[in-house]
Amino acid sequence: MGLGPFVGTLYDHSGPRWLLLIGSILHIFGVMMASLGTQYYQILLAQGVCSAIGISGIFQPAVTATLGWFNHRRGAAIGVLFTGSSIGGIIFPIMISHLIRELGFGWAMRISAFLMLFLLILANLTVRAYVPPHLHKVTRAELLKPLTEIDFLLLIAGFFCFSYGFFATITYLPVQALNAGMNADLVQYLLPILNAGSLFGRLSAGVVGDKIGRFNVFIVVCFLSGIWVLALWLPDSSDPALIAFAVLFGVFSGAYVSLITPMVAQIAPLRELGFRSGIVQFSIAIGGLTTNPINGAILDGAGGWIGLKVFSGVFCMAGTVFVLAVRIRRVGWKVSIRF
Repeated sequence: MGLGPFVGTLYDHSGPRWLLLIGSILHIFGVMMASLGTQYYQILLAQGVCSAIGISGIFQPAVTATLGWFNHRRGAAIGVLFTGSSIGGIIFPIMISHLIRELGFGWAMRISAFLMLFLLILANLTVRAYVPPHLHKVTRAELLKPLTEIDFLLLIAGFFCFSYGFFATITYLPVQALNAGMNADLVQYLLPILNAGSLFGRLSAGVVGDKIGRFNVFIVVCFLSGIWVLALWLPDSSDPALIAFAVLFGVFSGAYVSLITPMVAQIAPLRELGFRSGIVQFSIAIGGLTTNPINGAILDGAGGWIGLKVFSGVFCMAGTVFVLAVRIRRVGWKVSIRF
């Protein structure tokens, strides 16, 4: 995600074909090499660098190319697209945990790599751009133009802040559940449960967003995501409460995942969508990279689990407020306006 602006610029100029191919090769090669790793630095280089670079060449071109084929139901299209990552988020944690116990880490990674290779072959054969590549010399003014638009900067700030709250919950929910006394066999299913809820949230947010406005849907459900953190996860750490929170947070935060690209497309020219989406993905990557050390420091300090949960909930709501500011600047305070 951190290579978003670079990948987006390449996409706008050459389309998805070569990005997908090179990204697929790097991703599978990185996972295969990680299966052979015995030292931390080896796994870091293989999966953290090589595989991650490959993913950046797969994820963004696939999403941007899909969006170009739709005018009126873009939210629904991207919602359907992102149900794939939810399904993967349900299957892979369960599959890998069982494979590691049965076959060991190496073969667990190799089997995962072969499965991803099959799926990526299908992607490379089918993903095509609707808008032909726009070959021209990129000027400095074109690169800086998005950073001079107030609405776009507010949208970036909103996604960045929400990523702080979102990744804090995704990362620390299983850890907090273990700390609260949940059985380890049940804890391993918390993220699959969250992703199952997210599947419904991603799909429904896209479909409803096409009808009543993508910004409208994002503002409501993502603000409620912060409310669930503060009203449910913060005060109650019982097993039923944690499971209920995983489901509810997955459903409501799913809009954050599925509506990012359609919302960018709504306020940006389609020919610049790759680059602008890349800037947004870069800001989210920075959030995802920095939030975990911050939350680790909160957890180890005086804040503890209460401080971490407050941090997550407040940043979810703060990110929503920035997105609300974009809507107000565009269409005002009228709730009935579809935007």
